[in-house]
Amino acid sequence: MQVTYYGHSCFAVVAGGKRLLFDPFVSGNELAKHIRLDDIEADYIFVSHGHFDHVLDVVALANRTGALVLGIWELYEYFGQQGVKNVHPINPGGKFTFDFGTVKAVIAQHSSSLPDGRYAGVACGFVFKTADGNFYYSGDTALTLDMTLIPAWAALDFAVLPIGDGLTMGVDEAIEAAQFVKATKVLGVHYDTFPFIKIDKPAALQAFERAGLTLYLPAIGASIDL
Repeated sequence: MQVTYYGHSCFAVVAGGKRLLFDPFVSGNELAKHIRLDDIEADYIFVSHGHFDHVLDVVALANRTGALVLGIWELYEYFGQQGVKNVHPINPGGKFTFDFGTVKAVIAQHSSSLPDGRYAGVACGFVFKTADGNFYYSGDTALTLDMTLIPAWAALDFAVLPIGDGLTMGVDEAIEAAQFVKATKVLGVHYDTFPFIKIDKPAALQAFERAGLTLYLPAIGASIDL
């Protein structure tokens, strides 16, 4: 599957002939200032939780592309109130089948509030089964034993995990998470955007390699095949 990284926790996966976009935070990210929001296309937008660095560009992208926006019930209501016409709720434990395949929402251990401070429900991650392969996006999360349940539902081709520490898992726990979900390929996200989540990239790559795993840290705007 082709994966394009847009910085922070925003990335897109082409699966089942559709473009799946995650947690769009581009216009407010100084590290992604060379990315034009108008150049990003999407058929679906998945939102893991309500923090500003995951929802900032959802409305603009959804209204321009017509993408279906999926998130927990509170986000479904919020985006509807923001004028997004194409929205769909999905809560942890639930799954839906669309034209690209099937998505299941799973729990993430993280806080969640909207940019205006309102409650945004619980944070979540997503697991995908598609004709092109299967993958897991954990969203912002701590390491949790709930991750050990994921391989029972889907054999993963890769996982997308936060590695920035401080607000989410760091490198060591992301390695454990990859082992829990039985993924040998990991796209690292949620790092370097802010001073308190800066990482040592060479050290992170070496730590994953020592564990028998491959960590991918593509440049912002770059596409890779996973």
